[in-house]
Amino acid sequence: MAGIKVFGNATSPSTRRVLLALHEKNLDFELVNIDLKDGEHKKEPFLSRNPFGKVPAFEDGDLKLFESRAITQYIAHRYESQGTNLLPADSKNPAHYAIMAIGMEVEAHQFDPVASKLVWEQVIKNFVGLTTDQAVVAEEEAKLVKVLDVYEARLKEFKYLAGETFTLTDLHHIPVVQYLLGTPTKKLFTERPRVNEWVAEVTKRPASQKILK
Repeated sequence: MAGIKVFGNATSPSTRRVLLALHEKNLDFELVNIDLKDGEHKKEPFLSRNPFGKVPAFEDGDLKLFESRAITQYIAHRYESQGTNLLPADSKNPAHYAIMAIGMEVEAHQFDPVASKLVWEQVIKNFVGLTTDQAVVAEEEAKLVKVLDVYEARLKEFKYLAGETFTLTDLHHIPVVQYLLGTPTKKLFTERPRVNEWVAEVTKRPASQKILK
């Protein structure tokens, strides 16, 4: 059986999300670089792997997947006994799993849309020679404040967002957080003591350091 392949780009937060899960599981894999500047993700053969033209796509033997959060869930379940457990400590407990699932939904629908816009304005635009729109930054930071205030309250009760152990809920945040720590938006994290502790904890993990390299 063929090994694990990730078709993506190491600068892409979505690709990094999958790479994080693989590193946490200590799995061997091949990263097949997709040139985003050349629009390779919008052409065949990549479109045969993800018809929506977004990185990453994923193969594990004969299994082909796309959508980074679906891929990380597959990795967490398929390789549950290897490396870091990315599921709740009692993964068969429906209530514990549902709490993690809520956290993943909040990340995908409340945190990521706002945080990704801030990455676009303050990181990607600078990289491609465009000007940051400070009005957009201010608007999106105001939205992010509301999310982080919820996180601050949650983290006063638990070490991680889904409880006392590191799970996919936390992992899914890391790539975008890493980018924002290099921007003025970092202050929104550091101003909140529990959020700041959580950010330091999840970004210092060996897997998090590997994707930065």
